[in-house]
Amino acid sequence: MANHEVTRRKFMWSAGAVAGACALRPLHSPLTFGEFRLRQSYAGGNVPLRDRAEKKGLLFGSSAQQKEFVEDPALEAAFIAQCNILVPELALKWDHLRPTPETYNFAPVDWLLNFAQQNQMKFRGHTLVWQEALPTWFASYVTPQNAQPLLLNHIAKVVGRYAGKVHSWDVVNEVIWPQDRRSDGLRDSPWLRNLGPGLIEMAFRAAAQADPHALLVWNENWLEEESATGESKRAFLLQHLKDHLSRGVPIHGIGIQAHLIGDHSNIGGAHFKQFLNQITDMGLKILVTEMDVRDFRLPNDIGTRDKAVADRYYEFLHTVLAQKSTIAVLTWGLTNRYTWTAHNSPRADGAQVRPLLFDEDMNPTPAWSAVGRAFDDAPSR
Repeated sequence: MANHEVTRRKFMWSAGAVAGACALRPLHSPLTFGEFRLRQSYAGGNVPLRDRAEKKGLLFGSSAQQKEFVEDPALEAAFIAQCNILVPELALKWDHLRPTPETYNFAPVDWLLNFAQQNQMKFRGHTLVWQEALPTWFASYVTPQNAQPLLLNHIAKVVGRYAGKVHSWDVVNEVIWPQDRRSDGLRDSPWLRNLGPGLIEMAFRAAAQADPHALLVWNENWLEEESATGESKRAFLLQHLKDHLSRGVPIHGIGIQAHLIGDHSNIGGAHFKQFLNQITDMGLKILVTEMDVRDFRLPNDIGTRDKAVADRYYEFLHTVLAQKSTIAVLTWGLTNRYTWTAHNSPRADGAQVRPLLFDEDMNPTPAWSAVGRAFDDAPSR
């Protein structure tokens, strides 16, 4: 593949020819050069998002699952065409990685890491501490007495296994939830109940010890809206960051999930911009880690709906990419064929949801163009 990297800039294939090659390629076989060329020719000759991002010193990518790549060569080819960073959607979450307290299932992670390496993509780790996606054995097994060694051993083994191969880790995920009415704003989770607030520092220090070169990220949802929830989450996060950084805790970046609601107009306003400035002033990197735009309350008409979704993508990214501390944009899925919002936020009228950059037939949606335009308009890093 490395030898193709120079040649690829001088050679153009049509998207239709490549799609045909994808359809005929046996599963598990190496990608043909024609499929690799999709990176330059997808969407009727438009420059792929990874190239538009790279031009500004940015990364663009998405979440992925091994099963979808194996069963869907068109998705695999589009991912190679468009992305220069990959994050496992499920494989590194505890319920997939830890079938029992004593065993690990690394095979899907290893497969995705190899896929990323073979296709010149960076690789993200998601996630080490999260209150969701816990194994069925967790509730009856974990106690205040064994929670610390369980977590520390998990981080040492998982982060250590992939040391030097992972661009960034979501060390903690969604640990702030003011609605639980704690004075520190932290979420009342199984981890917090067993370990206390010190779990955040514990996790970051353990991850840094296991891989001193990975970017360590605090990943949060609902940071972007001009609402009571958004304002409270931003305030508590800033408070915790100042405290942890003052004590030398190795937090390197903030992940903004950006699961946007398509009919919300209060996204990315003045208070959010101020928050981004404060994060930048702390010397932290910013990553958009799980972006999609849920369209469950938008009009049924596809043209109207797609335009609203695309506008949300552009407006939000235009704001975030104005910060030169922003280094990456990842969507949570690349195509509407596979999106968690289909079951999490379905439409009442039964229509197919359209939150992502490619439709069910792997055609680019207006959101694809909106993301590309946001990259084009962003300042260089």
